[in-house]
Amino acid sequence: MSVAELRVRVTPRAGRNEIAGRRGGVLLVHVTAAPEKGKANVAVCRVIARALKIAASRVRVARGAGSRDKLLRLEGVEQADLAGLGDDRPGAG
Repeated sequence: MSVAELRVRVTPRAGRNEIAGRRGGVLLVHVTAAPEKGKANVAVCRVIARALKIAASRVRVARGAGSRDKLLRLEGVEQADLAGLGDDRPGAG
């Protein structure tokens, strides 16, 4: 099974759950969940899974569970599938 990795920067307690674009090769993700007891991490995985149309259980935080900057590991996804993720968002650039 293929595995892809995705670097993200998370903004917890945002107004809505969304992919806000890219900055310097890092995907910007906003989540409404607070950064306590792993709630924001779960929300990030759900946002990414929804965007890629895969099960949330196939997305996990590989590094940075207690940080805004995270490395996600996505099972069953090719690295090439992540290329355009977030490019159509206002924060892209």
